[in-house]
Amino acid sequence: MSTRQSALVQSPGMLARFLVFVGLVGAVIGSLGAPLITAVAEAYDVSLAASQWTLTIALLAGAVTTPVLGRLGSGPRRRTVVLVMLAVEVVGSLLTVIPLPFAFLLVGRALQGSGIGLIVLMMAVARDHLDEQRAARTIALLSVASTAGIGIGYPLSGLLTDVAGVRAAYGLGLAITAAAFAAAVFALPQAPDRPSSRLDVRGAILLAIALPALLLVIGDTGLWRHHAGLAVAILVAALLLLIGWTFLEVRTESPLVDIKLLRHPAVAAANLVMLTGGVGMYLLFSLITRYVQTPAAAGYGFGLNSFQAGLVLVPFSLLGFAAGRLIPAWRDRLGARLLLAASTSVVLAAFVLFALTRSHLVEPILAIGILGFGVGAFSAAMPVVILAVTPPAETASAMSVNAVVRSVGFSTGSALGGLILATHTTGVFPRESGYGAAAWIGVAATAVTLLIIAVLPLKPVDR
Repeated sequence: MSTRQSALVQSPGMLARFLVFVGLVGAVIGSLGAPLITAVAEAYDVSLAASQWTLTIALLAGAVTTPVLGRLGSGPRRRTVVLVMLAVEVVGSLLTVIPLPFAFLLVGRALQGSGIGLIVLMMAVARDHLDEQRAARTIALLSVASTAGIGIGYPLSGLLTDVAGVRAAYGLGLAITAAAFAAAVFALPQAPDRPSSRLDVRGAILLAIALPALLLVIGDTGLWRHHAGLAVAILVAALLLLIGWTFLEVRTESPLVDIKLLRHPAVAAANLVMLTGGVGMYLLFSLITRYVQTPAAAGYGFGLNSFQAGLVLVPFSLLGFAAGRLIPAWRDRLGARLLLAASTSVVLAAFVLFALTRSHLVEPILAIGILGFGVGAFSAAMPVVILAVTPPAETASAMSVNAVVRSVGFSTGSALGGLILATHTTGVFPRESGYGAAAWIGVAATAVTLLIIAVLPLKPVDR
């Protein structure tokens, strides 16, 4: 390690800022697809359904690679794994910028998305190389960055698309991934000297089949509306594959994921809370972003363009990061259960506000700001529960599973919103009553999450 690198590694503040920056890069990369779907369809002369894959393929790649990165990053080669994955993201970003056929854009987005799981490795670095207090703050911000960070990518990519075209927006991804790679060369320390374990290739392959099938069938509202039998068959097959994967992991000497650790009551409870809470959180997020972009000709909505809708998300991110900074200071006084209950109650308040009043733009903006604070607090509190009973060597692996559970919850929430609005659609746009119905269903789902938090064994942190 060079003298320059050693100096940076020895600066805890510099290391913490680098880790959060990498987390933000993952969030921005993941969000780049959403505001650009229409622009990509026009620039590449493809359908909107095909263009939607620029978002879907990145999220699927991230869901598949996150557990693999979590295992690879638990050993002594973590620095190499991070540098290789950041280089892969740079190559993927380059493919999205170069004027090549649409297929290359999809490959580039898949390569970009494969690095989303680096966030869990940054958590492991923080736990290994920072003092307890700074590590807790950094891990909380990393957990928040994976969700609240989208409020940074949305408006920037929307503005760049409006001003200079879709490739300029993807150029943002190239710039930040290249900056992250350069920073990692100097700022990322070597992992502690731990025994290395072999990668469970069979488990990785099985998970790479089951997870995309599960996420695709959950998120494809058209499949559920027009081919419900096929959707159920795919869902059952995906769940059976995941059950088979679980049995395989229990019997594998060096598993991809330590199932015994996941069976700890606190960890199992936290992942269940993440699943149900994620459904409600992303349901409201998708409802608000869709509502504000609906043209006024529909009898409601505000007709915002991609950039304007992105600005609406800024309060979501700002308040989310504010909550992430507050949670570490409150964890010892309040405990994990109360932190999760309080943050879920904030999400519930945002749902009720949107359900009751949305006739003026300020009201959805206020609702999404409250949602951002609740999501930020919830995301920051989740590692408190899981890492309290997780050995440092298993940090990345345990948090990678939680990240996948969050992806399933978010996909379910998004699909649920689409299905509810579809049942209230008779013309081009859903009736406004559909938004009210979806919001009240979200209230019920969030209330169920509160009940789960109240009864399940979420062990408080004893430090």
